[in-house]
Amino acid sequence: MKPQKLTDYELQRLQNIRRNDEMMAALKLHSKATQLSNFKRQRVEAKSTRVKSEKKPKTETPIVIRVRRSLRTRGIPPDCEGLDRDSVAPTTPSKEKPLSVVSLGPLSMATARESAHSDSSFIESLMGMAQDVSVPKGNAGDSLELESLSLDSDNIARVVSGRITNVRFFPTSSVKMIAAGNKFGNIGFWNMGENEVHLYRPHNAPISGILIQPHCISKIYTSCYDGVLRLMDAEKEIFDLVFESDETIYALSQPPNETNCVYLAEGSGGLTMWDNRAGKRSSHWDLHDWRINTIDFNCQNPHIVATSSSDATACTWDLRCTNRNDLKALRTFTHKRSVQSAYFSPSGGSLATTSLDNTIGIYSGVNLEDTAVISHFNQTGRWLSTFRAKWGWDDKYLFIGNMNRGVDVVSAVQRKIVMTLESPHMSAIPCRFDINSYEVGMLVGATSGGQLYVWTSR
Repeated sequence: MKPQKLTDYELQRLQNIRRNDEMMAALKLHSKATQLSNFKRQRVEAKSTRVKSEKKPKTETPIVIRVRRSLRTRGIPPDCEGLDRDSVAPTTPSKEKPLSVVSLGPLSMATARESAHSDSSFIESLMGMAQDVSVPKGNAGDSLELESLSLDSDNIARVVSGRITNVRFFPTSSVKMIAAGNKFGNIGFWNMGENEVHLYRPHNAPISGILIQPHCISKIYTSCYDGVLRLMDAEKEIFDLVFESDETIYALSQPPNETNCVYLAEGSGGLTMWDNRAGKRSSHWDLHDWRINTIDFNCQNPHIVATSSSDATACTWDLRCTNRNDLKALRTFTHKRSVQSAYFSPSGGSLATTSLDNTIGIYSGVNLEDTAVISHFNQTGRWLSTFRAKWGWDDKYLFIGNMNRGVDVVSAVQRKIVMTLESPHMSAIPCRFDINSYEVGMLVGATSGGQLYVWTSR
């Protein structure tokens, strides 16, 4: 077979191959490639015959996780009484300068004064009121029409800074003056119709009680959570130290027929009678398992007292039936949560309680056996003072704040909320109330912003 003739392209290709082989032979690339291939084969064989050592477990330092458990879950009793609802908020606002510490012992009104203006006119007013002997207007509340209550912009004033914990009208018809205490230990006095507010700081902690002596208005008892009881004497211009307790004082009261004794809610459920003439405790009773929030005496039977407690009960007691240091409750009224107040009606025939279980209890009858429970939202939270239903000028109505910046009016007869006092001037929630027993239709509501709103009858 005749061989095929190669094309020019194929001849050129073969010539290039021969030239490349000659160049590779001159550089000895084939031998070097063979040596490199043999070297890789030897490394693979050596690697395959190597015995793998066992991997040692990594030793780690154990991490200890500490789980926090409360005393309650561990079955250990609490080492303290805990914080009160009225003082759970920070006691020093971040935007205000730190409060100075009030020294114990007698404190002059000039030293305690925090208002910039002179208080000479205020002291003169107190001394003038002390000479006035007024008589409350009885049951004039029978003629009160709820629709006539209104709030005027002139009857609003910021008396103290921070949350108001206690508010009281002065028991006189000559001057419409109000005292308010706050959580910082301040006492502010506002004479309605005047722009000036007279501010003092006789205490270091939240004010728990203001007791204006009806027989001598120039003398005012004040108590606070630091366990101090003082007597403000305008004639001597002094806040005198009356009593200092190792326990917290949560409430302050006085029987209507007694001028020389005051009653203190002291510590975890204790009731103390302080005799100012003797300058000592005359009696002490352990009445409740936890703190007492209010003390109220029956105006018709001054030996009967009602107490409300955070142990979810309210009780009535007869102070005549004492067996040494023991008292037995006449009646016990039970709620599901803390009872914030228990007040007798003006006639003494009914008792009203306010509880954190969102109810208002009204008890009437000879032995307070007739019971009515009214639903009312009482969860004010940590920044507001708790609600406490306050009787009006008769046994018909109770007044209590609500979370919508209004005042709910509760009818003790109809046993329901019959009306809500509202006003565009209300810019805060009223929590604590007091009535002017010498002016029917005059009601003051105190807020957690330090304001006082005074409702009057048109």
